[in-house]
Amino acid sequence: MSRINIAIVGIGNCASSLLQGIAFYHKNKKPKEIIGLMNWDIDGYKPHDIEVVAAFDIDKRKVGKNVSKAIFALPNCTTVFCKKVLESRVNVKMGKILDGFSEHMKDYNSKFTFVLSNKKEPSQKDVVNTLKRSKADMLLNYLPVGSDEATKFYAECALKAGIGFINNIPVFIASNPAWAGKFKARNLPIIGDDIKAQLGATITHRYLTDLFNKRGVKLERTYQLNTGGNTDFLNMLNQQRLASKKISKTEAVQSVTAKRLSDENIHIGPSDYVPWQKDNKVCFLRMEGKLFGDVPMHIELRLSVEDSPNSAGVAIDSIRCCKLALDRNIGGVLTSPSAYFCKHPLKQFTDDEAYKMTKDFIAGKRND
Repeated sequence: MSRINIAIVGIGNCASSLLQGIAFYHKNKKPKEIIGLMNWDIDGYKPHDIEVVAAFDIDKRKVGKNVSKAIFALPNCTTVFCKKVLESRVNVKMGKILDGFSEHMKDYNSKFTFVLSNKKEPSQKDVVNTLKRSKADMLLNYLPVGSDEATKFYAECALKAGIGFINNIPVFIASNPAWAGKFKARNLPIIGDDIKAQLGATITHRYLTDLFNKRGVKLERTYQLNTGGNTDFLNMLNQQRLASKKISKTEAVQSVTAKRLSDENIHIGPSDYVPWQKDNKVCFLRMEGKLFGDVPMHIELRLSVEDSPNSAGVAIDSIRCCKLALDRNIGGVLTSPSAYFCKHPLKQFTDDEAYKMTKDFIAGKRND
């Protein structure tokens, strides 16, 4: 099989875990011994077939560095599970700032905050030319939550460069009919929005909500409270940047309830920044309902996960599905992968439905 060339905007913890994972599974090529992958082989594509050919960031500790070194630079703080990432032929280029940086981050005297680069920002033409020269197949968006204008800038760059786009954050591009139409018109695939974790707070909440529904239990109220210590959680202390994230996570759960809960009976979202947690995310989940005979019950759950590897376990499949679409000349929103891999797709399905649809897409039984 040919290689899958990816470009990445935002060389943070998620990008670090993804690149570490590519190196990790390159060293561990025996499928029967593989742990942590949903799919080892996707229509001939293995994890180690993925290569970074272009990268953008705005932190001066990363800009100009080889991408294999930049993924370990501060403010990244995720677990290092593969120290030997082969040196790339790619250095991180200065990206477009726009709203990709929240001013309140400057108020924190912490090594886990951004340090803006003073390098000249690229124009749209500069970014498009970089993407074209690199022969990237797709662009992955790992910008901070709330980067609305910056995400739109890079989505437009992908369109002009004629490549696919994977939107891993809760800025609504794939789930926006206007943007979806742009990618359809150019016959370019897009997956989004807002990547689900491999086994995280939202996917667990969705499965339990679906279980209530299937077992005839009435869900009356629920909350999901999340804390973490990475730059994502620090960034989301700015409530203005948090709005789309709360919508995305809430709708992911509401879409599988038997009946939509009223706003006062559902609360889902990042709750606080705890610096010493670093990339560890802790979820506190409570669900209250009524059983047979109108008898009350409740579930309380505490989930602790390393946030970024949890994301990378899904991204590595999302990338390969996007490549299949390119190989098969399929453009527009990839309905099945978006529903299975993302919290806020254009069309919501239960996870069981989305899983089967994605398996059918991989097998060529669906072209979305």
